[in-house]
Amino acid sequence: MHKKFLFPVILSSTILAGFANAAPLADGATKFLGNITTNGAVRSDFGTYWNQITAENECKWGSIEGTRGTYNFRGCKAAYDWAKNNGGHFKFHALVWGSQYPSWLENLSIDDTKKAITAWFDAVAKEFPDLEMIDVVNEAIRTGTNQYHSGYPKTKIIQALGGDNNDYAFITTAFRMARERWPKAILIYNDYNTFRWQINEGIALVNQIKAAGAPVDAYGQQAHDLTDMDATSFKAALKKIHEGVGIPLFITEYDIGTDDDALQLQRYKEQIPEFWNAEYVAGVTLWGYIYGSTWTTNGNSGIIKNGSDRPAMTWLKEYMASNKGVNTTGLLGSTSTPDTVPQAPYTDTIAIPGIVEAENYDVGGQNKSYYDATSENEGNADFRTTESVDIVNGNSGKAIGYTVAGEWLEYTVKVGSAGIYTYEASVASGSDGSSFRLFIDDQAITDTVKLTKGADWDTYSTISGQTTALTAGSHILKIAITGDYTNIDNIKFTEGITKLAEIKANLVQGSQGFKVYNIKGTYLSSFQANSFSELKTQMQSSSLKSGVYLVRNKNMNKFIEVKR
Repeated sequence: MHKKFLFPVILSSTILAGFANAAPLADGATKFLGNITTNGAVRSDFGTYWNQITAENECKWGSIEGTRGTYNFRGCKAAYDWAKNNGGHFKFHALVWGSQYPSWLENLSIDDTKKAITAWFDAVAKEFPDLEMIDVVNEAIRTGTNQYHSGYPKTKIIQALGGDNNDYAFITTAFRMARERWPKAILIYNDYNTFRWQINEGIALVNQIKAAGAPVDAYGQQAHDLTDMDATSFKAALKKIHEGVGIPLFITEYDIGTDDDALQLQRYKEQIPEFWNAEYVAGVTLWGYIYGSTWTTNGNSGIIKNGSDRPAMTWLKEYMASNKGVNTTGLLGSTSTPDTVPQAPYTDTIAIPGIVEAENYDVGGQNKSYYDATSENEGNADFRTTESVDIVNGNSGKAIGYTVAGEWLEYTVKVGSAGIYTYEASVASGSDGSSFRLFIDDQAITDTVKLTKGADWDTYSTISGQTTALTAGSHILKIAITGDYTNIDNIKFTEGITKLAEIKANLVQGSQGFKVYNIKGTYLSSFQANSFSELKTQMQSSSLKSGVYLVRNKNMNKFIEVKR
């Protein structure tokens, strides 16, 4: 579920002074048209053309903290100050990137890397507490075993932020850290040209971190290397990306690098209007505008050469003068917010302990109470047919089906009492690899629950386990699909802590390992004992304080409550 943010631009008399000579090209438009610093500086003519700024290199970690603990924000702050003083928008680029990081990071341990990343986030938050937009993670699509778009494995960034067990957990962690520090910022995942390469992998990444609870508000498309991409392929890719991720897009680094004026003009005329009129694109940033001072070969993506406009720039001025664009994302200059139906229970709040019927997900719609990868309802049940969740007839009732990894559904629930709960899920799958995971308020309460391949998708069985400790009160339960083709009928929750006397007779005899947790489900310690009386004796003589603990071992399917 992505959040909607409105940031109206208030133009005071002081702010207007920055645009005194001429208004930017996107003045009065529904979305910004921005650009970057030039050779590390903000040109004096910047506000003549652009109303959003991104520092090309000056805000990257490697540029700011060359010596550990010493931060030089001068170049980054120049871009930030320009936006503040001229009524423009500023995007911080970027917090986590596997390429441009301080060289000293490569020599750190995992624990020390986590400390360094945390200190870096904190330093940025102290310097810029009111950031409007942030590229939280840059270029992290997995391209092979231990390979990513950028050089992440050269450091321990991935391990320090929670690893990557084919779930991009490190990205989710980075987004949660960012949300803690900037609760109102637009948090963006940004990647290289996913119009051309790994378009499906990029969509899958965004959906995986969404399903894991990452507070990602938009997907940034760098949009480099589109010079030889024909119009038909370009339009199809833009549409596919939007429909695949279901969250707003930003065009973050657009350029057409060529010395052929006619070709550059052709691509601008084909591609810019698609960006500008796509209601799901919240803003466009060009990556340089002065010929010879951009990152492409000989700086040939520049649209001003030797002080004169190239044909693409001439056309851009004319186009922007008569086109205000369309933006219904709810971000920045959005003209409307389409998903105005608030999230709420389908009928009533679901009680836990109790049964969650999968088809009774909350109202609210796509990206708010559910995310479905396709717009059409592929189910065969005549139920909630105007929504894209695929509901099927099955198990003498209704279930969700035709699921793919990255999809999710949310339910408003009320937990009756704090503690660990047992879940029993009625599920079916005719494929290998089907799985799901449960979350409460975007925090995982189970591991990934893997289904056993059955005869077909009409033969349901029960799979059970236990949650982490839940707190009493109202919450949002999320069922996140982590493996394709998982059919779920319902999930039953019962209180999961069993008194010792109830199962003592069924315990395996002999020496065995026991794990001890606090009442919130946090692991504390392990013991080896032949019986519970011996275990309690060991706990009495340990450093554990007096209180109530939860104990289990591999032979138990429930926790046991033990007093020390």
